[in-house]
This record gives sequence, C-alpha cells and structure tokens, in this order.
Amino acid sequence: MTATLDRAPTATAPRILSVGTAVPPEHYSQEELLDLFGITDRKVRSVFLLGSIQQRSLVLPPAAPDGTRLRESQGDLLDKHKAWAVSMGSEALALCLKRIGAALSEVAYLCCVTSTGFLTPGLSALLIRKLGMDWHTARADIVGMGCNAGLNALAVVGNWAAANPGRLAVMVCSEACSAAYTMDSTMRTAVVNSLFGDGAAAVAVMADPGPRDREPSEEEQEEGRGAGDRLAGPRILRTASVTIVDAIDAMRYDWDRDQGRFSFFLDPQIPYLVGAHVEGVVDRLLDGTSLRRDDIAHWLVHSGGKKVIDAVAVNLGLTRHDLRHTITVLRDFGNVSSGSFLFSYDRLLKEGVVRAGDYGVLMTMGPGSTIESALIQW
Repeated sequence: MTATLDRAPTATAPRILSVGTAVPPEHYSQEELLDLFGITDRKVRSVFLLGSIQQRSLVLPPAAPDGTRLRESQGDLLDKHKAWAVSMGSEALALCLKRIGAALSEVAYLCCVTSTGFLTPGLSALLIRKLGMDWHTARADIVGMGCNAGLNALAVVGNWAAANPGRLAVMVCSEACSAAYTMDSTMRTAVVNSLFGDGAAAVAVMADPGPRDREPSEEEQEEGRGAGDRLAGPRILRTASVTIVDAIDAMRYDWDRDQGRFSFFLDPQIPYLVGAHVEGVVDRLLDGTSLRRDDIAHWLVHSGGKKVIDAVAVNLGLTRHDLRHTITVLRDFGNVSSGSFLFSYDRLLKEGVVRAGDYGVLMTMGPGSTIESALIQW
C-alpha cells in the first residue's frame, strides 16, 4: 500500500514546472587548478584531490605574461560577480522557460538569489533590463543567505504563486563563486578554493489556475491548449527548517584585512553539525503525514562537499544510489552554492525515472547555520 499525505494537497499548491542550469564555458580539473596557482603544499593539495570533485566551471583571473594568474582586487571581484551572475542567470532563466514553451512576457514574478557578491540594484533588476522583461514584473532579491538560500527563495516564490494562481513565477540562483576566492597558501582558503564552482539555476513555478482565473491567451487558443496544460511538475507540499544559532559563525564572510577583500570561512565541524540535526529536520517535514523516510523516492540534496553528503547519508540511512545526483553534481561542478540542489533536480528529470505519485525531498544547508527542506510530489 502506497503511503500518502493525511490531507490531500490543495488545488492551489504550487508546482515546479521546469528547471534550467548554466555554467561558464571553461572547466578545470583539480590538478589543473593546483598547477595554475602553483600550489605545492602537500596538505593543501590533498584537500583539492580528496574531495570527490573531478572538475569545476570557473572564471579564473587573467593570465600574467609569465603564465601565473593575476591577483584580482575586491573591485575586480565585484565586477566579475556582476557580469557572470547576470550572464549565467540569463542563460538559466531562458532555458527554464524554453523547456515549457513560455515567453519572458509571461513571467509575473522574479526572485533572484546570490551570495557571492553584493549588488544594488539587485540581480532581479539587472536581469529584467538585460532580457527586456516587462517593467511591471514583480521582483525580490535574496542576498547573503548562502547555500541554503535556494530553498528559502523557493518558499517565497511558491507562496506568491499560490496567491496568484495561473501566473508564472521564476526563481534564479546565480553564484559566481570564483568572485569570492582569496588566493593564498592557508588551509582556510584552500577548503573554499577546492570546493566551490560557478553556476546558475532557475525554476518556473505556478499554482493551478481555477476555471475562472483567466481565459486562455490567443496563442493558447490557436494551439488548442488551456492555461493549466503545463502543470505536470511536482507540487510543493510543505517545508521545514532549523537554524542552529549556536553555530552561527560556522559558515561566514569575513573581511580579510591582510588581503583587503572578503574571505569565506567554513568550519571543519560543519559535516558533524549537519549530521547532528538533519534527522530532526526530516522528521519535522514528515510530521503529521503518514509518510516515512522509506516512502521518499527521490532525495535531492545540496552538494555541500563529500563529508557533508556522507553525514546526510549516514544519519538518514540513505544509500549512494539515493544521493547519486548529489554526488555526481559535486563531482562535475563542485559546490555551486544556492543552486546546487536544482542541478540535482535537473539530472533526476533527465534520468526519466520519476512516476506520478512519487514523493521527493529537497534539502539545502548553509550559513546560519541552517538546514532547509521541502516535500514535493509528482
């Protein structure tokens, strides 16, 4: 007997309609990066080579005449972030809409996420200008929440969609992580520099339109379809989270006075921190339903690093097969911050194994320290 929610989801529960991802064109293996930056310290090299990452897409500093990489100032890094956050975000958004045959003019709400640089005006305004979107598009920006922010924003977008049935909302996570690198020989920066990659992801979300929400457009009438024909993706049923305030400094940006730039810090205890709290989040997510962990067919977890993935697997009793997309996204792209779980979602869809009625859990973790989760059903 298949387990179900105790209460059927409402007709206005938002659905994820499609996803699109984008990365810069240049890919580098870990060995290539070590050579490019002349890193010879054995401990630092081991951090790069033992993290289960084969390659990452990165926008590296320009090469100097002697072949070494030039040092970027904080201003250079901010310029890089702005240029590539907009470029990758535009590409991911366009692909996301193309997959459901939607036009830019149909986007009524745009929420953008980034933590690898500071922008005012926000990324949403820059994307509206670059793509020529409707100037009346409602928008929001989530800045500085880190790797967990994609699910925070998905909840915001889902709530907007539920309040506006039949209208298209889009979330874009665009992270130029190479714009947050500090290049030196310390172990602190080695952990960050060995892990993160550049990338963007976008999702389209809509709640089922009621029969009188709106009439089909002329285009839809010509094609013989109604406003709700795209709604075949999973419903977002509920969310749950925990903020571990005792570990508020475990993941953070600091101003490095010696380097004259921002520097990201990751505490070595993060995997154990995640492991200690991940069961509680999932239990809270499933509380009040008839679902057990074994009833979840698809686990789409943030690719936070090898040890973080292992901690999630051990504490939730998941197999490598359960986390196969999380593992391969880390292998092929590194940690692309807020959009990582959507890279896994994209791979799941391409695999073609999802069946109607399947349940899935989305999970992210990041500064706060925070674990976010969402329950979805196809």
